[in-house]
Amino acid sequence: MTIFSNKLKFIASDTNSYLNKFFLKQKKKSILLKAIRYGVFSGGKRFRSSVAVNTGKIYKENYKKLIIIGSAIECMHSYSLIHDDLPAMDNDDLRRGKPTLHKKFNEYTAILAGNSLLALSFEILSGKDLKVSQNQKNELIKTLAKCSGHAGLAGGQYHDLTFENKKISKKNIINMQIKKTGELFGFCCESIAIIKGLNLKERKKLKDIGINIGLLFQTVDDLIDYKGETSIVGKPTKSDKKKGKATLVNLLGYKKTLNFANKLKKKIDNRIKRYGNNARDLLSSLEFILERKF
Repeated sequence: MTIFSNKLKFIASDTNSYLNKFFLKQKKKSILLKAIRYGVFSGGKRFRSSVAVNTGKIYKENYKKLIIIGSAIECMHSYSLIHDDLPAMDNDDLRRGKPTLHKKFNEYTAILAGNSLLALSFEILSGKDLKVSQNQKNELIKTLAKCSGHAGLAGGQYHDLTFENKKISKKNIINMQIKKTGELFGFCCESIAIIKGLNLKERKKLKDIGINIGLLFQTVDDLIDYKGETSIVGKPTKSDKKKGKATLVNLLGYKKTLNFANKLKKKIDNRIKRYGNNARDLLSSLEFILERKF
């Protein structure tokens, strides 16, 4: 996995470079920009950006286009994390080994910085840097809006909070995690189908791969929370059980959840292998998810 890890770092560096240039073009007098930058440049692996890039490699898509789309995705992801950490939601003080944004600044600044990042993700997709047709830009924006709103990310977060300390079925937990995490990963893959002009059938295939990658990622995240150490993970661990979170680990136990993750990984493997040798880095993403410790 050393080769893949190096590729991941390369994509992360290019994503950060684009975002840094993008923020330098913003109004410097914006009082929120410092908080926005703190939320975005918080040491993340840019794994979602890499999924978009590695899906694009299947079709030999222009690398710069993929980095721009990945940057928009990372803004959306950063917004979701900032709001997820708020006192009204998961009330976390630590993220990636650093104070969460509302702890570093204050609660209203965190809310507004998150809202700004949500808007900035669409600004990136609609901007001149992304060299795709206007119709494709419109479709990208529309699709990202759907997967981030009440039918996707926001709806999943709502269920995550309302399911606390309740007996929730496996099916409902999976559906919640698909919305909360899977939908944005779905966009990582579906966005490539949009800019390549693929038909709806192929577009759905790619979206489903992304959604399942997201479900795998969230499942492993919950396994890490169960057994991981705060000093390694960079955020409080064993918190899901304390908060009464509806997770597969809390419902099924560690071993059965790990078995579920391995079976899901094989299922995604088989779907990705159909795309041939150009999909090898996307395949490596799955190994990376299962092997990660934070």
